[in-house]
Amino acid sequence: MAKKKVASRAAAQPAVKKKWSGHKTAAKSSARKTIKSKARGVAAAKSKPARKARPKQRIAISHHREEDFRADGLRTYAKYRDLGIADATHGLARAHVIRLQGPCNPAEVSKLHYHDVEFQMVYVLKGWVKTYMEGQGETLMKEGSAWTQPPRIKHLIMDYSDDVELLEVILPAEFKTVELAS
Repeated sequence: MAKKKVASRAAAQPAVKKKWSGHKTAAKSSARKTIKSKARGVAAAKSKPARKARPKQRIAISHHREEDFRADGLRTYAKYRDLGIADATHGLARAHVIRLQGPCNPAEVSKLHYHDVEFQMVYVLKGWVKTYMEGQGETLMKEGSAWTQPPRIKHLIMDYSDDVELLEVILPAEFKTVELAS
């Protein structure tokens, strides 16, 4: 079997030489690549700070229960159902279902603000919500719509249906919200 491998390598050599015929020599090219790779590895190792090991994440399972919706979150006009992600990830992320309580009162709801987060994504599970995001303007999000909000983007909720439910995922789990003067 060893002879077959040698024969197949020899048969492959002309194909490689044809493929690289535009270069001076294949040997120099791959030698350069090896040196560059080593140099990049050394430079990258020097420039990257040592990462702290994150605690091991655990599985989080959350089944729908009406009694899990609580009015103890960021917004007074909303009920939140925490999905257990913050505990399972040791604060890396948070996920919750939000029910905005209708009818919408713009005087209470439509306050320009931003969140000091690394990532935020919202998915409309039920109903609709009309939002304003800096640089995007007004957008109507309906059941099945999803959007991300870049870190510290100024935004507000303008209106929503009485039955709206949103899934929100945020990194990190704990963050500041800054309300801005209108």
